[in-house]
Amino acid sequence: MSKTDCTDILKALADRSRMRIVKALLAKGHGVNDLAEELKLSQYNVSKHLRVLKQAGIVDMKPEGTRREYFIVKDFRERLKKEGPVLDFGCCSFRFDQLPD
Repeated sequence: MSKTDCTDILKALADRSRMRIVKALLAKGHGVNDLAEELKLSQYNVSKHLRVLKQAGIVDMKPEGTRREYFIVKDFRERLKKEGPVLDFGCCSFRFDQLPD
């Protein structure tokens, strides 16, 4: 992972709401409405946060009829399986087992 990727990921994960979204998506894929309801956030804010997470390469989306299902990207998920709940970026690490509810 390049330094730019590390910076983008850390910026994306610097927001508490985005950390909560990642935690929910680690459990299973969700639509915007599901995430908004589960996390008690507005649909607008969930969409905005998902866009940031998608740009950082953490989240992707697949259409399912009229619904869009968001999920943690395969490479990211595989890296978490390999490295455990801690991603080490060299300069710092991020613990996914201690994400806020």
